[in-house]
Amino acid sequence: MNRNLRLALLVAVILGLVAAGMWAERARGPRTGGGGSAADSTNFRTFTAEVMATTITATLPDGPGAQAGADTVFGVFRRVDAEMSEWKPSSPLSEVNREAGKAAVPVPAALRAVIRKGVDLGEMTGGAFDITWAALWGLWDFRSSHPTVPDSAEAARRAALVDYRKVQIDENAGTVRLPEVGMKIGLGGIAKGYALDLSVRALRERGVDDFLLLGGGQVYAGGTRNGRPWRVGIRDPRGAPDDFFATLDVSDVSVSTSGDYESYFILNGVRWHHILDPRTGMPARGLRSATVISPDATLADALSTAMMVMGAKKGMALVERLPNVEAVLVDDHGTVLVSSGLEHVLALLHPPIRGDG
Repeated sequence: MNRNLRLALLVAVILGLVAAGMWAERARGPRTGGGGSAADSTNFRTFTAEVMATTITATLPDGPGAQAGADTVFGVFRRVDAEMSEWKPSSPLSEVNREAGKAAVPVPAALRAVIRKGVDLGEMTGGAFDITWAALWGLWDFRSSHPTVPDSAEAARRAALVDYRKVQIDENAGTVRLPEVGMKIGLGGIAKGYALDLSVRALRERGVDDFLLLGGGQVYAGGTRNGRPWRVGIRDPRGAPDDFFATLDVSDVSVSTSGDYESYFILNGVRWHHILDPRTGMPARGLRSATVISPDATLADALSTAMMVMGAKKGMALVERLPNVEAVLVDDHGTVLVSSGLEHVLALLHPPIRGDG
């Protein structure tokens, strides 16, 4: 993601904006006991660490075990990063990429499972989500002081190397192989969600049910804050970082947003952004942002990217077919589209800005 609502979500949820919400009831069933009283209220403490090239935040009930719980979360993210980063030369994934067109590479079972999940998501989205997108590395430079649009022939050549269906996973041998020189796997669109899922499991095994985890623009809201769901803000794609056009009250779900405003440049009046259509190597068109809500953080992470590529019609059709998945989309005109499960749940604060400022 990325591409995400990191600051918007951080401001909305870490400040503890909470209220009872239909989405939380829909996700977990109605709660008893109301919102609690001052006598039984729980104080929360927030911890942060820099992992996976982003800020990971854990908000946990304060107490003797709070630091250990945060250390557990950060440890999970560090292990996933060490194993699944395409940027670390020492990672097993980097070895797979170096051996593209040559040998199959033995990799840990967890990495094989995430790669398999990525392949399955490629199939689910018709290639809109493709873990072999990393063949496009270096095609665009969104940080350049003099950005340019890449040559169309080079973009087509790179895009021809992107095809999740060619990834060879041998469970018996414990290996992964990329059959063509130049192919690369990049798990940036799925690994943080996977780390969130592992962290949620680890916290619950420690007996921690109420918590908030934030990483790379994706949040997982566990349980409640003193009996009330966590409130998450969704940023206006053309507004300031702290401008929320809508909020959701959530419990025991992940919220992931991808947008065209995180890394981009404007050239000749056209916005060129970093969420690329893996089939063309060019920026996805049709949506400004896509927010996906699901109890499965790995799925939410991948689908928020895939929705940007699929566009409003195909993306929303997929969401409506999937159980326990909802979405909020903002199209390139600033129109908000909401999946059926959120029609009476999303709190719209103001319409998104219509122009492309």
